[in-house]
Amino acid sequence: MTGELLWVVTLLVIAMVLFARNTLRMDIVALLVIIAFVLSGTLNINEALAGFSDPNVILIAALFVVGHGLVRTGVAYQVGDWLMKVAGNSETRMLVLLMLTVAGLGAFMSSTGVVAIFIPVVISVSARMKTSPARLMMPLSFAGLISGMMTLVATPPNMVVNSELLREGFDGFGFFGVTPVGLVVLIMGVGYMLIARRWLSSDNALQDKQRWKRRTFRDLIRDYRLTGRARRVTVRPGSPLVGRTLDDLHLRSRYGANVVGIERWRKFRRVMVSATGNTELFARDVLLLDMSDSGITFRQFCTDEMLEPMVLRGEYFSDQSRDVGMAEVSLIPDSELLGKTLRDVAFRSAYGLNVVGIRRQGQALEGRLVDEELQLGDMLLVIGDWKLIRQLQQQMHDFIVLNLPAEVDEVAPALSQAPHALFCLALMVALMLTDDVPNAIAAIIACILMGKFRCITMEGAYKAIHWPSLLLIIGMMPFALALQKTGGVALIVKGLMEVSGGHGPYMMLLSLFILCAGIGLFISNTATAVLMAPIAIAAAHQMGVSPYPFTMIIAIAASAAFMTPVSSPVNTLVMVPGNYKFGDFIRIGVPFTLLVMVVSVFLVPVLFPF
Repeated sequence: MTGELLWVVTLLVIAMVLFARNTLRMDIVALLVIIAFVLSGTLNINEALAGFSDPNVILIAALFVVGHGLVRTGVAYQVGDWLMKVAGNSETRMLVLLMLTVAGLGAFMSSTGVVAIFIPVVISVSARMKTSPARLMMPLSFAGLISGMMTLVATPPNMVVNSELLREGFDGFGFFGVTPVGLVVLIMGVGYMLIARRWLSSDNALQDKQRWKRRTFRDLIRDYRLTGRARRVTVRPGSPLVGRTLDDLHLRSRYGANVVGIERWRKFRRVMVSATGNTELFARDVLLLDMSDSGITFRQFCTDEMLEPMVLRGEYFSDQSRDVGMAEVSLIPDSELLGKTLRDVAFRSAYGLNVVGIRRQGQALEGRLVDEELQLGDMLLVIGDWKLIRQLQQQMHDFIVLNLPAEVDEVAPALSQAPHALFCLALMVALMLTDDVPNAIAAIIACILMGKFRCITMEGAYKAIHWPSLLLIIGMMPFALALQKTGGVALIVKGLMEVSGGHGPYMMLLSLFILCAGIGLFISNTATAVLMAPIAIAAAHQMGVSPYPFTMIIAIAASAAFMTPVSSPVNTLVMVPGNYKFGDFIRIGVPFTLLVMVVSVFLVPVLFPF
């Protein structure tokens, strides 16, 4: 072993120790690796910084932006709603559906992109199920890795191996050549994660509990005693409400009915309209009502005004939280609202929001709130359009917005652009399936179109990119080149042939898998495939057997990067939101990698005989 090779190996060990101890941020360690390679003369500046121009890095950054667009337009949360609807409160069904969905999508597009898109979905689902994201984040990453085994174009290592076969004069694998192996591994992965999830609870249990204590719609409904007050009605044609504004109707003083939201059909879809004082009502409008105490019954109210009661799901419009927002407001000492009633200040006309609850000295007031004089220390619960609530945060001269419920995180500010976001995603996938447009360019095109269609903003796009993950990937890329330049790869190949060459093809398959998975601990799976594909074909030539099972085992082993968070960008992406430590991947990933290895060594020769 030369001095340069010894230095590279030593540096690799130091980096892995720092990763395991978690004393320094992983992206900082990666940058220190780049500095060490350059200062030691192992790599020149262009070689050490080549990762910054790598197309895969650009692709990953662009996919962060695409994922942000899907979140901002509500698409990601709609997928979460579908998962929640189908899975209910069953974490088992959620885990199974999540892994199947991610593996299916990842078979035709970048697994990194799929995982980046589903991370906010998992966070949202975990919050609503009141479970730690750690129990679903690693199944998400495993499904993303397994998706690389589903089709030929699912991951770069598959295409690298296929290209090496073609270069050597052999026929390549078919588009679904790897699929049978991938399906078996996916079934095993789902079963394994159903067992291993019990070891995936976040270590910081107290922090998780505090996270779930954030105020929600249900908390506010309980604290302000709003249960049983919500109603939903349709304005019938011919109703005396049609063509009149809310201020003209005086529904609150006449019936104790406060209109807090209006659902209206517009361009073949139902939208939520803000219920301000000058809002005019139309036939077939759906009114969301807050019914306070009144001497007139709700039935009499509907009869008098020709309204048709409708089914209301959830307590006090909690199921409409994406459209109808809530916030707690507190009066400041020199507020002009002190001593005045809501009727006096015309709160709805001034701010476009409705006050549906008042808490004084910790107790919710009952009765006609519109005539209650406001006092210092009162907490007002306002309800209405999320955009108007955001604007209310800037009104600091009379009151301050103290608390926004947790549901504000799931509000899609560009909900109307969801069809455009789906079009951009479909176009990106279609371009990625062709050989005419590189994946990175396809993703950049999708980003530009999302900006054009106002699915994203420039500021939001830059903030959406997770720069620490990119720096970690960039910093680890030079190791592949350093091992090649210092003779480390050649030394490994020589040892492999001495150990396994004379013990039959099954032993060689096993050795190739172990070597490929071992190298994949430290460098990217694409780089691993580049290094190992020629070795596999050469080994097959020397043993006089078909190269197909040997190259297929390389493709599978390269995708089986389950053991460390740096072995694949997919693992790196989920590390922070899952609150994982380096050891979590070793503890969960190593047993599954061994399981995949055993099954693959016996299954691959059946599909691709020696």
